[in-house]
Amino acid sequence: MIGSGDAVREIAVPPSLGAVADLAPVRDRDRPVWLALGEDGTIGRWDMAAGVHEALGTTVVSPESDREPGNGRRPRRRLHASHDGRFAAVVNDYGRFGEVIDLRTGKVTLTLDNQGGHEETVPFSLEFARSRGRCVVIHRTAWNRLDVSDAQTGALLTERSLSAPADEDAAVEHRLDYFHGALRVSPDGKRVLDDGWVWHPVGFPSVWDLGRWIEVDVWESEDGPSRVDVCGREYYWDHSMTWIDSVRVAVEGIGDDADAMRPGARIFDTTRTFEGDLWRLPTAVQLLAFEGPTGRFFSDGTCLFSCDETELSIWDPVEGKLKGVVPGFSPTHHHRSAQQLVRVVGDVARVWSG
Repeated sequence: MIGSGDAVREIAVPPSLGAVADLAPVRDRDRPVWLALGEDGTIGRWDMAAGVHEALGTTVVSPESDREPGNGRRPRRRLHASHDGRFAAVVNDYGRFGEVIDLRTGKVTLTLDNQGGHEETVPFSLEFARSRGRCVVIHRTAWNRLDVSDAQTGALLTERSLSAPADEDAAVEHRLDYFHGALRVSPDGKRVLDDGWVWHPVGFPSVWDLGRWIEVDVWESEDGPSRVDVCGREYYWDHSMTWIDSVRVAVEGIGDDADAMRPGARIFDTTRTFEGDLWRLPTAVQLLAFEGPTGRFFSDGTCLFSCDETELSIWDPVEGKLKGVVPGFSPTHHHRSAQQLVRVVGDVARVWSG
């Protein structure tokens, strides 16, 4: 069994950073470089190996702390980092507002407003990606619409508008009855995973091709040919899921209904579909389901990591076997390229490297 509590190291939070509100990995680096958001709104670059922190900018996004919580979900500030760490986004999960900041200049390049619409039920839909050598940001601009913008200029890359049907009773082409949720771009940067839901409500995570969306069909995220629903689960979304590689996705929870959900993981091949008996809709092919994993999910491309509030567990996502545990360690963030799992507690970062 791999994993040991002795492998967890403690690294002091730099005094210049102060209280940490959130972290985001700089994914182009194979060393543990992070963007860090301070409670005071300062955004900086933190090289954990070198013990160096450099303040780069400040966010002024309102915390929306006066909003009524939805099912216990209170607005909270969330930090996102571009692959090279040049751009940061600070958004309010379970809220409406955010912004993208160019950390070379400290200027806001894009002011974000998802326009509401049950926004209290989902984290703010946002993710950085790359397209033809430029940094782009995917973001929610309405409850049922995502857009892609140039991170440097703020220019909209997915301009489109719905056409009114000739018959008022006819369906509107491309109209999507889907509340967008948390986004995750695949490790190869080519596909988007969206943890959204549809009314009545049913959680329906979905996947589609990013390149087609930007370069071929601006409606790809609505009803393009690459869009695949992963699975359907009544009253169940905003739970852990992660890309294992650029084909397989791990989804937390075994079952099709929140009332009968069992702790565990389901592994799906998002490049293949079949029509199941329950939803009568094409969904991704399930490769495996196994009990045990719970809490937050991460993956390094080989293992599936799950963590509840007491320990980190390491799983084989091909056979569903437990490979090891790290007791007393419950990480909140993962730096995939640096192979580092982290949790900040007060003025100390607790770190485990697989």
